[in-house]
Amino acid sequence: GGFNISYIALNTFFDVHDPNVISTQFQAFESYRSIISKRVAANNSYWSDPAFGKSATTKDGYAAGYGKYAQDVLIPSFIAAYTGQDPKKVSLLNQNNSSIRSNPFSGMLPKPNWTIIFNGLSKLPVLSELFTNISLTHGYNSNLSMNSFNSSLLYTDIYRRGAPSFKDTISGNYIPYFLVPNITISERMEPLLGLNLTTVTQWSLRFEYKKSRILSLSLVDYQLSENNSTEWVFGTAYRKKGVKLPFALPGLNNNKLSNDLTFRLDISTRDMFNSNSRLDQSNAYGTGGQREVTLQPSIDYVLNSKINLKFFYDRRKATPYISSSPPITNTRAGINIRIAL
Repeated sequence: GGFNISYIALNTFFDVHDPNVISTQFQAFESYRSIISKRVAANNSYWSDPAFGKSATTKDGYAAGYGKYAQDVLIPSFIAAYTGQDPKKVSLLNQNNSSIRSNPFSGMLPKPNWTIIFNGLSKLPVLSELFTNISLTHGYNSNLSMNSFNSSLLYTDIYRRGAPSFKDTISGNYIPYFLVPNITISERMEPLLGLNLTTVTQWSLRFEYKKSRILSLSLVDYQLSENNSTEWVFGTAYRKKGVKLPFALPGLNNNKLSNDLTFRLDISTRDMFNSNSRLDQSNAYGTGGQREVTLQPSIDYVLNSKINLKFFYDRRKATPYISSSPPITNTRAGINIRIAL
């Protein structure tokens, strides 16, 4: 099956990130495992049942059967560390499957995302004389997902207590009912802050600051992949009425051609960083990343009700942050003619 809910992980969203240094969140993730291990073990009656062996704590502080790489330990520890929750209170995974509709992640409830648009500033007398529109925007979108999990063929609950009773002979951990290969938290603020202005002279300005983060934890090789990006966007447009073309076009009465011309310019710069961290390793390492700069000027001209001309230029330059990738520049330019039949 699959699991996907809207989520909020803002408590660590703005923390400073260095792709070549183990983050404080990852260190917290590692340290929370022993706390979660003892909580999960306390919920498993087989762990404390003398008939199934003596309950014990390992030398490194974990409950026997719920070691540092046990799935039921890793997932709550990861969520607690990267959402800023208390490891003593974060929800644990369900340990049984009473019916086909059972949800092992029912303790993880969906949380609201939002988009906020405020247009009230243009109504202030001091601003209404200069601007016809002033719009402030802010949006947050996040989700938590665990895709393609399957039931384990080795899961055993002998007395139907709602907990695993069989340990894997290699890892020594209790085998959960569901096997989850990965867990992902994706966050986007698009934009974190946006400002749109339109003056009384038909000049418009647009500014946006965007930020995003993707965290993907593999429960196969116990590695966390983190992608962080920030983007600045600036756009402007100007519309001029009654503009005559300086050259003649065949088939048209150019002496009477006096229509709208719109000039647009969009500039953006985006920084992306990719890094990997592996559990119980002393360092992290950057795996990729680049700075991408985009320049997009264009001119639109309305010939008549059916024909529109567009002159455009699009240049994108990507400069990688690692030496194994070369810089890439893409440039497009041309004329578009749109005809409505």
